[in-house]
Amino acid sequence: RALRLLFLLFAGHKPWIETEYQGIVMENDNTVLLNPPLFALDKDAPLHYAGEICGFRVHNGPSGSGSVQFEAVVLDRSTGEGLVRSKEPLDCESQREHSFTIQAYDCGEGPDGVNSKKSHKATVHVRVNDVNEFSPVFVERRYEASVPEGRLFDRIVRVEALDADCSPQYSQICFYDIITPNVPFAIDNDGNIKNTEPLDSKRQRIHTFWVTAFDCGKNRAQADAQVVVTVKPSCKPGWIGWTKRVEYTPGSGSIPLFPSLHLETCEETVWNIQATVELQTGHIGKGCDRDSYSDRSVRRLCGAVRGEVDLLPPPSPAANWTSALPTLPSSDSSLIFSFNGSNHVAVVPDSVVSALSGDHFTLQLWMRRGGANIQPATTQTRGNRKEEETIVCSTVRNDDSFSHYSLSVHGCRLSLFYWPDVSAARPVKFLWKLEQVCDSEWHHLSLSVQFPSVTLYVDGVTFDPALIHDNGAIPNPAPRQRMFIGACWGETNMLRISSRLLFKPLSTENYHGLLSGVTVRPGSVEPHSVVECLYACREGLDFGDLETLGSGMKVHVNPSQSVLVLEGDDIESFNRAVQQVTYRNSLRFATPGVRPLKLTTSLRCFNEESCLSLKQLEGYLVVLQPDAPQISLSGVGPHLARPAPEFEGPRGVPLFPELRIVCSLSHAVNTAAQGMEGGALMSDAVAHTLDGCEVQPLGEELNPEREELLVDMDVVRERGLEIINTTAYIAITGAESISVYEDVLRSVRYRLAKGSARFERRFRLSCSEMNGRYTSNELTLEVNFLHSLDSLYHPSHLLASQQQFLHPSHHAGELSGHTLPNPHRNSVVPGAATVIIMVCVGFLVVMVILGVFRIRSIHRRGEGARGGAKEGSSQWDDSALTIIVNPMESYESRMGISADTEGEGEEDEEVAESPDDASDDQRIIIKKEGRDGNARRY
Repeated sequence: RALRLLFLLFAGHKPWIETEYQGIVMENDNTVLLNPPLFALDKDAPLHYAGEICGFRVHNGPSGSGSVQFEAVVLDRSTGEGLVRSKEPLDCESQREHSFTIQAYDCGEGPDGVNSKKSHKATVHVRVNDVNEFSPVFVERRYEASVPEGRLFDRIVRVEALDADCSPQYSQICFYDIITPNVPFAIDNDGNIKNTEPLDSKRQRIHTFWVTAFDCGKNRAQADAQVVVTVKPSCKPGWIGWTKRVEYTPGSGSIPLFPSLHLETCEETVWNIQATVELQTGHIGKGCDRDSYSDRSVRRLCGAVRGEVDLLPPPSPAANWTSALPTLPSSDSSLIFSFNGSNHVAVVPDSVVSALSGDHFTLQLWMRRGGANIQPATTQTRGNRKEEETIVCSTVRNDDSFSHYSLSVHGCRLSLFYWPDVSAARPVKFLWKLEQVCDSEWHHLSLSVQFPSVTLYVDGVTFDPALIHDNGAIPNPAPRQRMFIGACWGETNMLRISSRLLFKPLSTENYHGLLSGVTVRPGSVEPHSVVECLYACREGLDFGDLETLGSGMKVHVNPSQSVLVLEGDDIESFNRAVQQVTYRNSLRFATPGVRPLKLTTSLRCFNEESCLSLKQLEGYLVVLQPDAPQISLSGVGPHLARPAPEFEGPRGVPLFPELRIVCSLSHAVNTAAQGMEGGALMSDAVAHTLDGCEVQPLGEELNPEREELLVDMDVVRERGLEIINTTAYIAITGAESISVYEDVLRSVRYRLAKGSARFERRFRLSCSEMNGRYTSNELTLEVNFLHSLDSLYHPSHLLASQQQFLHPSHHAGELSGHTLPNPHRNSVVPGAATVIIMVCVGFLVVMVILGVFRIRSIHRRGEGARGGAKEGSSQWDDSALTIIVNPMESYESRMGISADTEGEGEEDEEVAESPDDASDDQRIIIKKEGRDGNARRY
């Protein structure tokens, strides 16, 4: 009994094993190698049975299949050594990791295992090691590619093979190999195939070869792959049909810029194409082709409200404050003034400033920063800041107070300093940050002030200001009217301009740059539509027909129509769209010159690495010289003869009552195609708009006390035209139709004061269009004043009568061409005087005939008596016979008076005149020069 109790005491321990085991088994083996080795220990040893291990039991792991696939056996019961093995072959490709638990049992109290003890459960992780049982397999059995000839490619096509083994060692493809010998291709370990020499389609169009693959266990692919490379003839991707020079004939409307242009991608698959066409017109006038009329005429054509005041008018006697400013030529016929930042300042007279009162006004101007030869502006740094430059500075009276404003630029900022009441209100500064201010290009600024509201338009686009209340110490402007262009004034730093002392503040500098068309219109602000019209370009890029756009195509044009962007995804649709890009210029007389063109293309491909890159194309558009219009003035003179009393009437005499103005274009026409030799000139009548006509007296200017030119001012004002009427000329300006100018010029009358009539006065008429770019012929009209006989005898006309006889041939020729609409009414010789003159002429003819016969008879008798002796000195030489006829004879002939001129060309005539047959105003003077050189008068 004692031994039994002792045995029970020592046999009560459980077997012990490790808590976790890591195992490895090969795919082709079933024994699992554990780490650490499987050993079960029991503290009951060395007791028989109780200290021995009789078995291991496998339980399911997390996957639930461990007990099915694995088993554990005891190798030595006394040491507790065990072995784990798989019941069936394992597949690494189907399951690479296995987990399960294991438990050890001792033998208990006897051979039957009564009262056996079991250990805790230990976790076993088994990894199945791969065996290189699979060979590589190509994804495709045949690979095809096409490449253009003559080029080396980094990659033509990529082949790919896969291995079904589960481990990286045997599943990875270590290298590829081209097994076809002597081919100009090579393959790298990643399967990329490239050509080793440029391919020639003429020598071999198609290359076929085989490639194989090896995994890292050196297993070769089960089946090799075939590669077919087709060599395409030479293809250069890019635009085909690009014409560097494009010519535009003014008046052609819209023309396609790229009628035969198309994009060649060399079969490269693209999914997005974007092309940007840029037309550069910055050097044409103020940025592009606009109406070539004066700024005032353009404002009227755009429907602007009248009443604007030109602050920089062309220098003239009436506007002389701009005469000291230098001007620059402009291709758009506008007057450009240059300001150098120091002494170039325009002081507007007080008479002009007084009309600009009020806190509602519109200030408009064209501005370009910098001098005449300027470079693009650079970004200013903090250490290189410039002072504020004043463009316009003005103080005006508003009823019983004064308001002040100044427009300035500072770097890339534009500011309006406004003081509604210099004696009470606080000043307000409106500030805009604009790139247009400092880009050294022409820009149109329109500032509409309706205080406290201020609207700025730059090139027709609205910009909102940042409102700033300036609380700094600012000296109040002097309460007096004054306006400067290009500078301002203050209480310090006197500036001498044109021998006058002006004040300039410390905080501002004078403007340095170009200005044109500076106007102010007091009252209501300018509508936006008018501002857009003033800036509108008449040339630019356009798209021919939007309905022809294919699906997926987009077109965008910027507001100034200088940049056009096309975007699409189909090559054919894109090519058709590019051919629809046009240039249009609505000016019949476009500014000739060169406009640079640029075409930038961006492509996006499915394969970004091999996507095409196209260089920028550059060309130019040449606007040819337009056909000069012929402005023809006709229907007048060249002589206008009227009785003097008609000119002395209250309305005078119209100078151009039947004036006709015709504008036409003459251009060469090729007639060779019509079977005609040479060419011909064709003239097309065109509807034109004149912008000025001038009537100028030739010789001495008009005497304001004795003569004047009158114009129907109602017609001038109704049409919105402007007129300058001086003693030297009458100038009518403003863009209007030809019919309007005809009506105005037909109303021009010439009037004389009583007793101021003379015998002639000459005038010259000329017209122009496109701001003087094209001029008409000069139409000269000679006005003759017809006097009655009573007035001819008047002493005041004695000198005029003598002048007629001093220049008989001149007056005879001119009077013969006079226009006499009513000869009976305007005849200078009454009926009684006509009868007397006819009798005198008849008597004179009889006397001349008798004298001729007498001279002939005497001559014959003298020859017979002397018998061929020398001719005496008393004999006449009739080789030089001069007859001076009264110019009145031309008018007498119109009344039916004729003179017998028989024998006028006969030799050896002798003429006698009775002093009673002619008066001082009606006589014929016959001059006979003898052979001795002495002249005799009869």
